[in-house]
Amino acid sequence: MNCFETGPIRPPSEAGSILLRLTRNCHWNRCAFCPVYKRERFSVRKVDEVKGDIDAMSAIAGRICGRVGGHRGGRGMREAIVEAVRGLDLGDGEHRECVRQVAFWLAQGMRNMFLQDADALVLRTEQLVEILRYARATFPTIERITTYARAKTISRKSPDELKALRAAGLNRIHIGMESGSDAVLSLVQKGVTQDEQIRAGRNVMAAGIELSEYFMPGLGGRELSDQHAVDSAAVLSAVNPTFIRLRSTVPVPGTPLHDMMAEGRWAPLTEEEKVREIRLCIERIEGVTSTVQSDHIMNLLEGVAGTLPDGKRQILELIDRFLDMDPADREAFIVGRRAGRYRDLSDYVPANEVEMIRRDLVARFGSVERGILEILPSFV
Repeated sequence: MNCFETGPIRPPSEAGSILLRLTRNCHWNRCAFCPVYKRERFSVRKVDEVKGDIDAMSAIAGRICGRVGGHRGGRGMREAIVEAVRGLDLGDGEHRECVRQVAFWLAQGMRNMFLQDADALVLRTEQLVEILRYARATFPTIERITTYARAKTISRKSPDELKALRAAGLNRIHIGMESGSDAVLSLVQKGVTQDEQIRAGRNVMAAGIELSEYFMPGLGGRELSDQHAVDSAAVLSAVNPTFIRLRSTVPVPGTPLHDMMAEGRWAPLTEEEKVREIRLCIERIEGVTSTVQSDHIMNLLEGVAGTLPDGKRQILELIDRFLDMDPADREAFIVGRRAGRYRDLSDYVPANEVEMIRRDLVARFGSVERGILEILPSFV
């Protein structure tokens, strides 16, 4: 049974997508905060190789569907897929994983595809168009094709090239803006400027492609916190992306950012300070219709979500509810959230088990904040 290649990551919003690998790793690979792809070699896969992966997906899907029978959808369809997979010769571990991925995709309706790895748009536009058309011709059920891309790469694509990609079937792009501040972008070696962020974002939106821009609370550290929030709001206001996604900064051991912290060149924000930074950023965003989403476990307040401008008041009120809590309750919520006891602010009620965890963190690390800083990298 033929198999196909996949990379290590995808956005949480692409959990139901099949993963199609166009490049291996990241051609920039210098961002100080990123633990992914370090010490890995970058390469671009050949178009025929990518098409071969699409063919492999199709062949696996065909074998599964051939055993499913007359089920048309819903729970019965999912159970039929599980039963069909049991009847296949799955081969070794790699092939088993390929079958598992296609089976899951079938159960999701084969609607979404995500292009990997870090920046699929580094391929020549004509190559991307060929792959997009082939994928959609092979799988007519696809409704959305999405990719990560660097703003620097997009800024080098002409508006006509981006429109050609949209016409070929690219629906959504995720850009790791991280910050709109040139000082912060330079500090973390992002390799892009504020102007390039704006130009890239505007061009994506003008091409009719949905755009997710990522903002990383805490990335500027304590020294650049306000500038990070205000300048990021300026970029987001200028672009008006489809989505604004929050990804709280976590200094992961082995990354340059963690080294900077250990050397005293970068001071991390506390959980509360990151929330205040989010508030400042959201407050300063003007004139957009973007949807804010806090869709990652690294974020403390998952409920920070809503569509601007109408949803701004709701978002700020939620943040203020957290900030207005009694300090002891606020700390207890932070501990409980990181321990998995609470998911949303509305879940909070004092709990003995949370207090025990809080005491353990203080005993082991000297403070709750220090303890949280130590355990957060496991969430990445």
